[in-house]
Amino acid sequence: MEVILLHDVPGLGKKDDIVKVKRGYAINYLIPKKLAIFATESQKKILAETIKQREQKEQRLLMLAQETAKKLKNLKIKIPVKATKSGELFGSVNNILISDELSKLGYNIDKDNITILDCDGPIKKVGKYKVKATIYKDITTEFTIDVIAE
Repeated sequence: MEVILLHDVPGLGKKDDIVKVKRGYAINYLIPKKLAIFATESQKKILAETIKQREQKEQRLLMLAQETAKKLKNLKIKIPVKATKSGELFGSVNNILISDELSKLGYNIDKDNITILDCDGPIKKVGKYKVKATIYKDITTEFTIDVIAE
């Protein structure tokens, strides 16, 4: 008997796989627990269309992410912060502040996807720093921020 998996099932398959199982396993376990549905012709067509739409959406997201990466690569952000005359900051510049500055410029990148490359942890001195942003899955870009004294 063929079923379409609705969730990953260890030892059987991943979500959206069409697998052959014994009738009793399907009727008594997989279907009542909503882990699978019967693989009828109409369900197979629905699954094929769903996978096709998912792939098209994935392609659109990849294209948008690549465009954003190209725009960010040449971007130089100036972040004014309060600092001493020697260049020490009152506070620090971290992922959250960089994410907020990017949001003001129209780029919505989560703080968890931003890494400051030139130092360990937050920035505590005035200067130029390289930042890496992961935009979507494996698409990353680096850009420069300039921390300046107010």
